[in-house]
Amino acid sequence: MAIATSLRTFLESNHLVYESIPHTHAESSQRIASAAHQPGDKVAKSVLLKDEHGYLLAVVPATHRLHLGQVHQAVDRQLGLATEDDIVELFKDCQIGAVPPTGLLYDIDTVVDDALLEQPDVYFEAGDHDHLIHMSRENFKKLLGDATHSRISHRI
Repeated sequence: MAIATSLRTFLESNHLVYESIPHTHAESSQRIASAAHQPGDKVAKSVLLKDEHGYLLAVVPATHRLHLGQVHQAVDRQLGLATEDDIVELFKDCQIGAVPPTGLLYDIDTVVDDALLEQPDVYFEAGDHDHLIHMSRENFKKLLGDATHSRISHRI
């Protein structure tokens, strides 16, 4: 599968500089960071949340655990975890669990942890479990669009 179609289209149409990095197949963010030989603090993982108003994509470093209470405060919504079926329905061009860290491409609000925005560069899943996208913090911010940012996680 490589890079999700919507992600590739966005990156190319916005002239964002990135590198696609193949790695051995891995299913969790920590294992992906290890397989790609990158520090987990630089690898973004996406968590889909939902409430009665819709969905929210929370993005945190692979070395962190999402803190729902902090998400609630950051976006003033009482959210819970979305289901696997929700992920399949919303991210049709991605494998389950390999969601890119921007809801912008899927018309979903996004909140990103400040810890990721402190990194000089960021790695994230491209839509499958075999490739990472690597880009500078500046291009990552462009990919995020008008995403909310806050401290929404804590180190595992």
